[in-house]
Amino acid sequence: MQTKSAASEREPQAKAGLRLVLLGVMASVGWGVCGCATSAPELRPAPAAGERVTTAGPAAKARDTEKFPTVMLMIEEKSMGTIATAEIDNLATEMLIKEQVPVVDQDLINAKINKQQQLLKIAGDPRGAAALGLQFGADVIIVGEVVSKPAARRIEGSNLRTYQGIATLRALRTGNGAALAAASAHASVIGVEDVAGSSEALRAAGKQTLAKLLPDMLRAWEKVGGEPGAGRFTRIALTIGGVDQMWKLKAIRETLHNLDDKTQKVVQRSYSSGLATFSLDSKVSIEELSELLVVKAPQGLKLQVLNIGTGELDLRAVAAP
Repeated sequence: MQTKSAASEREPQAKAGLRLVLLGVMASVGWGVCGCATSAPELRPAPAAGERVTTAGPAAKARDTEKFPTVMLMIEEKSMGTIATAEIDNLATEMLIKEQVPVVDQDLINAKINKQQQLLKIAGDPRGAAALGLQFGADVIIVGEVVSKPAARRIEGSNLRTYQGIATLRALRTGNGAALAAASAHASVIGVEDVAGSSEALRAAGKQTLAKLLPDMLRAWEKVGGEPGAGRFTRIALTIGGVDQMWKLKAIRETLHNLDDKTQKVVQRSYSSGLATFSLDSKVSIEELSELLVVKAPQGLKLQVLNIGTGELDLRAVAAP
């Protein structure tokens, strides 16, 4: 009986010793001793160049909206081919605000200008559209046309009619009139009532076009750092009067070529009766260029600013006191 009792006492001790040995082996090969499984970190492909990366969790960085452009809308939209509407303006405003892009208020535009007259003036004139956008402090102006019309005949054997919507839009940089993005689309809907059918076709075509135009516009804007003119040269037509001697012409030309890499492709276009014209590409805005020329005028000369327009700068050279 004593032998059996001693054996039974040694059995738990042996099991405990064996368990300690197993735990040691498990620890040596890196297994968890708490019974919890440790998953391997998730592997994700590296983001492509230029791809926006979003970080989840409390450390996530907020989207930098300060570099977004202020956008102005000047879209000609007509339902039934003749009825002026504001559906696409409202739709574009909603889509831009959702992306936290600032938009010039349409009521402010309507209070200051006759929109229909301005639409006629800027049609086919990128510089005119850009100049209008600058008046309202916009960095980008979206222009174009969205029109819907009903088919001439109803569908045979029914009261249904086809309604066609066509949209063509462009986003222009107001600093130089350059196109940032363009898109177009058409849509067809079937309806019974002309007003509702035309409105639905107009909205469908506009929505498709905006869905492509707005992301393309923001990507193009972000490529230049979100600043007007950043990383991009603006073509400027420069006219300087009072250049009545050849040494003055030479001094001005050399100054334009040596503005700390702010200009390139400087070309003298003409010189007649003391008036010299140049074309050049400027890395800074036209306002900054005018200030730079005034400060760094050639020795013996003083440059006065007469006019600053969209892509046009007029100066006058006078003898320095």
